[in-house]
Amino acid sequence: MSMAHVQQLAARAIDEVLNGRNLSEVLAQLMQQHPELSVADKGALQDLSHGSLRHLGLLQQLVHQMTKTLPPVEIVHLLVIALYQLHFTRNAAHAVVNEAVNYARQLQGGHYQKLINALLRRFLRERETLLAHALKQDEARYNLPDWWLNYLKKHYPQHWHNMVTAMAQHPPMTLRINRRYTDAEQYLAKLTASGIAAEILDTHSIMLQQAIAVQKLPDFAAGHVSVQDFGAQQAIPMLNPQNGERILDACAAPGGKTGHILEWADCDVTALDIDPLRLKRVQDNLQRLQQRAHLHCADAKELHLWYDNNTFDAILADVPCTASGVVKRHPDIKWLRQPQDSQKTALQQEALLDSLWLTLKSGGRLLLATCSIFMEENQQQLTRFLTRHADACERQSRVLLPNSRQDGFFYALIDKI
Repeated sequence: MSMAHVQQLAARAIDEVLNGRNLSEVLAQLMQQHPELSVADKGALQDLSHGSLRHLGLLQQLVHQMTKTLPPVEIVHLLVIALYQLHFTRNAAHAVVNEAVNYARQLQGGHYQKLINALLRRFLRERETLLAHALKQDEARYNLPDWWLNYLKKHYPQHWHNMVTAMAQHPPMTLRINRRYTDAEQYLAKLTASGIAAEILDTHSIMLQQAIAVQKLPDFAAGHVSVQDFGAQQAIPMLNPQNGERILDACAAPGGKTGHILEWADCDVTALDIDPLRLKRVQDNLQRLQQRAHLHCADAKELHLWYDNNTFDAILADVPCTASGVVKRHPDIKWLRQPQDSQKTALQQEALLDSLWLTLKSGGRLLLATCSIFMEENQQQLTRFLTRHADACERQSRVLLPNSRQDGFFYALIDKI
């Protein structure tokens, strides 16, 4: 497969995302439409798409400052992909330029071949000067829309710079060690014996030095280990499931936290999700872990569809949100979200939380969880919930900011009195 073809598909992916589509869905569709792609091609497509979106602010600024009049959008996106390759990958520069020019023959009647050739070669000649000029713009320097950057400066005045630095990094591969079988120290010894470099983060958490295929992880198929962000691993210790408890995992897919509950204690778990395909992933994860739960495909707030009036001891409410805390893994989120989105999702969360509260027994506890760093979905949501429910009492809450080890999360443990 030629590099030009992969560039073409990556440019299409960027175009789809900037028109409002989720990158994961776009890539899955492209790979289905192009069965000729090899494993290496798919890896390259993933890298070009994710990497270009991770650094989109800078790449777009470079295009803008090198062109007097912006060319058609498909030409801009091809330039974005090629510039990403030239600046952030080890691809041979001559190959990147030649293949981009070859692909340009198919676009706009080939009228922009010479422009693409000239701009890419100019970048190679004047890289340092062009970068220095581009990085004077905040959107290019931090690869975040201006509104998002202003939000972080306002709400996290002490932390915003570290946060945006972390959000621009490639995500680490972290492992959750199944406590039913082993711990981090013993599993690290297995990794070391397999030639896999890693470090211990916690008693049952490990971070790999480099990402690898899960099939290469010792005892992965046997359920001894799962891939899960270190921040996401903090939810279940906070919920602290106990043997014999009846626990609801609302919005359970893809099932990482469901599996963690069942590793933690012998519980009767009900797992809900509105999407049947995503619920299948929960089932697959539990099967690998050799655990079972009651799975229901339903909207969690529509109680008549699934609730049997038998109250729960504990509820994990991993509610829908903007996912603004996980942009390291999903860089398309930075460019898909709009300033009012967190207020919209907060309203959806309210209805869901109020319904779930009805299914919790007195003396029980609910863990509100989001992968967001927007206050409307987190601290403000918690405050409004406590105001609406006289029988609700906050036990503890935690804000996990994005850093080199984890994504961003918010957790609030609420007791029903």
